[in-house]
Parts: sequence; C-alpha cells; structure tokens
Amino acid sequence: MPDHAPAHPHLLIAHASAASAASLAALKALRLPNLDALLGRLAPQGGTPARPDDDEYTLSAPHERVLAEAHGWSGADGRWPWAAASAADDGLRADDDTSGAPWGLLTPVHWHVGSDQIALVDPAALALTEAESRTLFDLLQPSFDAEGWSLQWGAPLRWYVRHAALADLPSASLDRAIGRNLDLWLSDAPQTRKLRRLQVEAQMLWHEHDVNESREAARLLTVNSFWLSGCGTAQPRRSLGDLDVELRLRAPLLANEWADWVAAWHALDTGPIAALLQRAEAGEPVTLTLCGERLAQTWTPRPQGWWSRLLGRSRPASAVAVLESL
Repeated sequence: MPDHAPAHPHLLIAHASAASAASLAALKALRLPNLDALLGRLAPQGGTPARPDDDEYTLSAPHERVLAEAHGWSGADGRWPWAAASAADDGLRADDDTSGAPWGLLTPVHWHVGSDQIALVDPAALALTEAESRTLFDLLQPSFDAEGWSLQWGAPLRWYVRHAALADLPSASLDRAIGRNLDLWLSDAPQTRKLRRLQVEAQMLWHEHDVNESREAARLLTVNSFWLSGCGTAQPRRSLGDLDVELRLRAPLLANEWADWVAAWHALDTGPIAALLQRAEAGEPVTLTLCGERLAQTWTPRPQGWWSRLLGRSRPASAVAVLESL
C-alpha cells in the first residue's frame, strides 16, 4: 500500500445495502441515475477482496475494515484499534501507570429486553447529556479502579478503558450489534469475564439512580449497560487524503427505517455522487467505494487503450444490482 492516500477524490459510502429481505425490497425502490452513470465510467478493482467468512456476521463492518486498512493499521476482524484512535481525537493521554496499555471504547447504552432476545438500541437515541454521562461515569469509575482497569471519560457516548487484557481482544463494533440479538455479539473470550462482572455492577449501580429515574419520567431511554468495542494498542494513522466518508445511510439502516434510507440514497445520488460524476466526466481520476453489510467494492478509472474501449462496449451492471451483491 502506498505511504500516502492518493491525491484524487475518493468517495466511500457506508451502509450502502444490507442482507435483510426488507433491505432488498427497499433497493427495488431506488432510482440512482448518477450512480449508474458513474459506475459505467469506472472499473471494479480488487479493493477489499472477498474472504470465505465475509458475511453479515463478521465483527467489523466492511467499511470499518476498509478504513482501518487505509490508515495502514495491522489487525484482523474485530481487532482494529478504533478506541485508541478515537481517544487521541478526544485529546486523552495515558496516566503513567497505564502508559502503552491497549484501549477499549466503552459506550453507555440501552439494552432492550424483549420476550425472546436482548437487543442493543442505537446509543444516539439516548440523547445523553454531558451531565448525565459524567454522573453515571463517576458512579462506575471506582469499580474499574478496584480491578486495575483505567477508565477515562471522553464524551457523553465515548468512555475509554485501558488494560493489558485488551491487547488482542476481538469485539463486535456498535454498527454490527445495534438492533440485533446480542447473543450473537457478546464475546466469550476469557479476558472478558472480569469485564462482564463490571457490566453487572454497572447495571446495579445505575438501576433506579436519579439519572435513570428522571429519564424514565421524561419517557427517555434509560442507560442500563455499556458496550465494549475497538480494542487494541494504538497504531500510527496514515492520512486518508481526499477520502470522503459518507455515513448518512447509517442511522436509517440500523433503525430499519427503509423509507428514510431510500430518501438518503436519493440525496446521495443528487449530491456527492453527482459531484463525483461531474469530475469524472471532466477527465479527473476519481475513486468510489461502496460498502454493504457483507462486502466492500472499489471502482477506479478504466485503464486507457484498446482494451479499455473493448471493455466499455459491455453494459455495466446497474447500481441496484451492484448494491444487491454487497
């Protein structure tokens, strides 16, 4: 991989499709003329090659894997150091006694307990204030301190934990766990046992606390657990250059709001995708990466020459067909 990201426009669209029947039905409602035209001008690349285990049950979503590799990180499924990178962005520095220790992102969440499963609600739906977050954090911090785990506050929905046990701990990202049966995503790795006990302690500390009682009275979701993700030791980050990451499809897809997802796709087609097509039509080299629930695929300008003209005669796959394959 080159030392620096290429200096030309690169648009990455996350949550471009999902594997559910509802998503496939929503795809049929899409009309994406600019994406159709753009794909017709570009050629698919190897990008992120498919592996035998590439499906909707990997711990890391395809766009997370693409971005981790673009940063130049070494890692594997569920083992990309997103927490360390996010902590750095939040301006956190390690205390002397935890210098060099791996990081984990601890997100306060609401677990919805149903009749047959427990599901994780998108943390953004909590609308958790800084005051509420800090109160719950302060209640929990002594429990982590007692176990030798360093807990640091970064933002209302971003807390960080540091401990040697997090060095090579696979964990499911929030984008994988939200809205799905948590039995599929809770790690059973030995190093998570102590963290599970801390999770139970958090539930007891927060249950019927003033913060949650006030939220319940206001008909807001309570904070009844936390989610660990992005574990690993900090690694240097390569600049992403002109890579533009589009996440506007995320919220409606994770919430199964398919009419909103279709509307967001149409807005993308008339906005960033139309702008990228205009640059491609002007002869500028552009790159497009589409990331579904199972796979990611990248398109770059077609090679020049007679073989390019030959390839150009074949009709490219429609945008909807491409999205269905992801």
